[in-house]
Amino acid sequence: MNAIGLAVALIGGAYLLGSVPVGLLVGRMLRGVDPRQQGSGRTGATNVLRSVGVGGAAAVLLLDIAKGIAAVLLASSVFAAAGSAGAPWVAAAAGVAAIIGHIRSIFIGFGGGRGVATAAGGLLAMTPWSLLILAPVLVIIIWRTRYVSLGSISAALLAPVVAAALALTGEGSAASVAYALAAGALVTWSHADNIERLRTGTERRLGEKAAAGGHG
Repeated sequence: MNAIGLAVALIGGAYLLGSVPVGLLVGRMLRGVDPRQQGSGRTGATNVLRSVGVGGAAAVLLLDIAKGIAAVLLASSVFAAAGSAGAPWVAAAAGVAAIIGHIRSIFIGFGGGRGVATAAGGLLAMTPWSLLILAPVLVIIIWRTRYVSLGSISAALLAPVVAAALALTGEGSAASVAYALAAGALVTWSHADNIERLRTGTERRLGEKAAAGGHG
């Protein structure tokens, strides 16, 4: 297989990996519930927290992060082992594909989560210091406001700025900046409904009970 064919295969495989509906699988295994039928209708950790509980949400969070890490590292190692140049860029593209798969999973009718955890996993693999800087921002915003969506959107918008600053210091690369930019755009786009509710003051805070339509 030539380099282009290998890159396409790796990116396609990353999309399929990202598409694995971890939240749905965990919900059914632990409680026999479908998180898509409750809360926001999403399969991410926040909605699983509402429908399954803390243990299930923690499992989903870790596994969704692992999807992003695996997509980036597998693509990088396989492409580099084939002796092809451009492994960081293929890895970045694979990470983005995994996020798309998480948000629009082919296995569940192109539904899914918001992509935050999978994007974070990819960022951890591409440029670890970026995530170490962004994670406290996310936690502090959620802690102060109890809006998971606001913390996620803020971290997504800051990601390319942080990645670019680190790249200038030699702690990152152009590929990691491109990944952070694409990942941030996808995560922000997936929160379009949350942004509207934040604007109108109707967004659900963490721990609140509400009808379908919140953050996932």
